[in-house]
Amino acid sequence: MPDLTDIAHFRSDKFTPILPEDSQVNPGVYGAELAFWLCTVLAQAGIGTTYPESEDWGWFFEYHTERGSEFAIHCGNVSGYKNRWMLSLRRFGRKMFGRDKPPFAEISIVTDAIKQCLESETTVTDLEWHFPESQT
Repeated sequence: MPDLTDIAHFRSDKFTPILPEDSQVNPGVYGAELAFWLCTVLAQAGIGTTYPESEDWGWFFEYHTERGSEFAIHCGNVSGYKNRWMLSLRRFGRKMFGRDKPPFAEISIVTDAIKQCLESETTVTDLEWHFPESQT
C-alpha cells in the first residue's frame, strides 16, 4: 500500500454499492460510487481530475497541478461496512524512490473543495476531518 495521508472518515448511505458483490473490485471492497460522486462535484466546482480507477483496496482518482505535481485521492469503505467511508491522499514524488513529494499546499484547492462538499452533503454524518488545516 502506498504512503497515504488520511483526509476524512464519515458515514453515508449515498455511496452504498449499486452493483452486486460479484461485480465489485474485491469482496467487501467498495468506493466506486464515492469516487465518481467526488469527481463530479469537483468538476462542477471547476476542478478537473482523472476518471476514477480501481485497485484491490478500493478506488482512486488523480489530480495534476499546472506545475506538474501529481496527487491521488483514495476512496474506500471501512472494512466490514457498506456505509462507512475513508478518504486518503497520496503524493507522487518526482525523483527516484518517491523523493521530492509536492507540498500539501499544492492540493489545497482539492482538499478544501472535498471538505466543503462533504460538509454540505446532507447524507454525510459523523464526518471526521483529519487533514490538518496547517497542511493546506
